[in-house]
Amino acid sequence: MAAGIVLPSWFATSIGAAIAVQIGTAAVGLGGGAPWTLVAGLAVFAVVGVVQLTRFRRDNGVWLGGLAGRVVLGTGTLASSSYVVALAAAIWAAFAGQWLLVALASAGGGVAYALGGRRWLAAYRAEPEVHGRGESAAWLAIMSLAAVGGLVLLVLER
Repeated sequence: MAAGIVLPSWFATSIGAAIAVQIGTAAVGLGGGAPWTLVAGLAVFAVVGVVQLTRFRRDNGVWLGGLAGRVVLGTGTLASSSYVVALAAAIWAAFAGQWLLVALASAGGGVAYALGGRRWLAAYRAEPEVHGRGESAAWLAIMSLAAVGGLVLLVLER
């Protein structure tokens, strides 16, 4: 069954693009004094994530443990580490007024995030019993609430 799992068209590309938008809007929001862009970037990412997970379920007829957490929410090692590096670089560039570097860091982060998702899927196909388990829904909810709480604090401080 694992070998028959397919991602919907543009799955990784759209997730990577949404992450690039989210990184860029976060950097602009923090470095450019436009805190509303933080919310806009998260909204884009949320919509793309929900649409792609819905398409995945429709196309495959199953949920995969780990797909939402590791691929979409980026809890896999490559996705999370590349996200942190790209976000830090983009924020630094925004504070320095280097908007081209903000765009480059955001795009690089999105590409690495998407590649992390593809890497996880390949690992899942090779060993579904090892990679098939994702984080619990409660843990993902707690981490999402913590991230939103941090975002609210950042917006209020601006």
